[in-house]
Amino acid sequence: MKIIKFTDPHRQKHFDFFNTMANPHFNISANLNINKFLKYQKETGIPFNISMVYLISKTANQIDVFKQRIRKDKIVQHEIVNPSFTVETDASDVFSFCYVDYHENAKTFLHHAKINEATMKDSPSFADEAGKDDYLFLSALPWISFTSIQHAMHQNPDSVPRISWGKYFEDRDSTKMPLSVQTHHGLVNGKQVGLFFQIMQKFLDEPEEVFNDEMLE
Repeated sequence: MKIIKFTDPHRQKHFDFFNTMANPHFNISANLNINKFLKYQKETGIPFNISMVYLISKTANQIDVFKQRIRKDKIVQHEIVNPSFTVETDASDVFSFCYVDYHENAKTFLHHAKINEATMKDSPSFADEAGKDDYLFLSALPWISFTSIQHAMHQNPDSVPRISWGKYFEDRDSTKMPLSVQTHHGLVNGKQVGLFFQIMQKFLDEPEEVFNDEMLE
């Protein structure tokens, strides 16, 4: 982890402007083409939602601002950020949070995520570790092909990104899936969210390279 200090005065003004707002967060939703990923997922049997958690986490960890967090009067940047994603539970009609350490290796990540998901289904949790902010808050809405979404969150300085994906649908000769990215505008701008969508789409278009065909073994 390192401390971020802006050397560009205009960049500092940009941060100060948005950081003084009561609600400095913005959200962008767009559809991604999942044709190639869906074909690969069906051929290999990898779990859809946990694979999305992996791909989103992999994408976020390639963009520095998605690893930055505001701590009072400081900005820190983590080396790695880790997903906390929602899962349905058998114990209640509301979801549980499910934390898993991010691993670059897809097979390792999916293995641990499956174990943690199974645990949370039986013994749900609704608490994050106090003082910990190296999260990505992720959620699936498989019932809705949404066009926009707004997440509940603490007032400033909550700077953990919220990322959601929805029900995929057919659009002419393509299968599309809505993805929503909500971030703190003092840290992240529209260009960087655009980069997030570009990288994510690249991973979805090249599942064999991303997963290295490990799931076929």
